Amino acid sequence: MSVTIDIAGLRPERVAVVPSPVAELGMALHALSEPGHHPGLQGWVTAVTARLDPHLADRMCEADFLWRTTFSDVFLPYAGIPGGATLPGATLAEELDLLDKLTDEQFVDAAMEFTCAMPYGVLADAGLRRRALELAAARGPQQQRFSELLLADPPRIRAWLRQFLEDCDEAFFAETWARLRHQLTADARHKTDMLRHKGLAEALAAVSPAIALDEAAGVITVDKLSVARTATEDGNLLLIPTSLGRPHLSVLYRPDWQPVLHYPVGSPELSASSSVEQLALRMTALSHPVRMRICRHLARTAYTTSELAQIHGMTAPEISRHLSVLKKAGLITTRRRGRYIQYQLDISVVARLGSDFLEGILR
Repeated sequence: MSVTIDIAGLRPERVAVVPSPVAELGMALHALSEPGHHPGLQGWVTAVTARLDPHLADRMCEADFLWRTTFSDVFLPYAGIPGGATLPGATLAEELDLLDKLTDEQFVDAAMEFTCAMPYGVLADAGLRRRALELAAARGPQQQRFSELLLADPPRIRAWLRQFLEDCDEAFFAETWARLRHQLTADARHKTDMLRHKGLAEALAAVSPAIALDEAAGVITVDKLSVARTATEDGNLLLIPTSLGRPHLSVLYRPDWQPVLHYPVGSPELSASSSVEQLALRMTALSHPVRMRICRHLARTAYTTSELAQIHGMTAPEISRHLSVLKKAGLITTRRRGRYIQYQLDISVVARLGSDFLEGILR
């Protein structure tokens, strides 16, 4: 299982390593919404949350599925600008201007990622719109309301999102970015020097050991619990460093968008402790590749059995058997939402299994 990027014919000057304020703001929102994914940021999360205006905190919950369950491509808007040559902006305002340049179709497709990997073109296809709303309804009334507004009036949601991100910048992110941009700029400069003097293979190896380059085939392979393909074609390959995003190693592979490797810098801080009996039970449960893939989805948000069946191309009874094994091992929790039962990975339990496994499923 991996994500591959075809870079055949890619010229060296078409590889860019650049920090991105809006991408880092997206990761900041993710860390605030899912602090369990980022134990090393506990102090920062506590400090920001303690002084957050209650009204802004409420607004943060209105569309948190854009950064909690998945990292929406709306936070990488430069990748969607036609021509494949647009770079991240130097300031958040510049990048929000780039976000405004995306078409409504691009924006809606990117924003609808949380609805169980819907196909692209949902805004123009009545059948896809109905299916998207059905899937959103299964995820709760909040997602349903957001999806209805998004499909009915994209400009309204775009204006809302821009204002929200600007308010977050004023409330807490400007101060955080002023501190982090020096680290990210230094890392980008270092990787750029490696590209110039040692080549793409060594630069990618320095980005993450999960990334490999087959120079003869012209293919980059990213070791992730997912399968996808993309290509640079005549565009850029963008490498975007993140400090707040560890341990997530993200790959943007949306059709007609520039491929992006969004990679973490810095060091993880995870603790590990587990009884031998519990460890054996849990490792046995995780020895099946299907259950590992299920864990990858459940690490990001809660899913129903039918949603998981659709994602994995399996029957509901097959998924139920795998969920039963994971639940017996104490790796997942359940909650009832209306007539739906949702399952979610217990991040605190997985963290005790070790950082390698946690990083593997969150990568």
